Amino acid sequence: MDSFRTTSGWGYTIAYKDKILIKQSVIPVITDNKSFESKEDALKVGNLVIQKLNEHSSPTVTKNDLILLKIKF
Repeated sequence: MDSFRTTSGWGYTIAYKDKILIKQSVIPVITDNKSFESKEDALKVGNLVIQKLNEHSSPTVTKNDLILLKIKF
């Protein structure tokens, strides 16, 4: 997983065998088209998505996930 700069903040990518599976440049599940405020926030959500994938569950991020991770949105 890597983080990257966007025009308004940060995003993350998740790759497997050198192929990008997920490129998330905005905060999921919110109505605003807004990037993460910090690199750390992007990585927290990226790590959660990886954890969900490893558990063979849906990688969907919920508003409750964002609140639990203390992500500003």
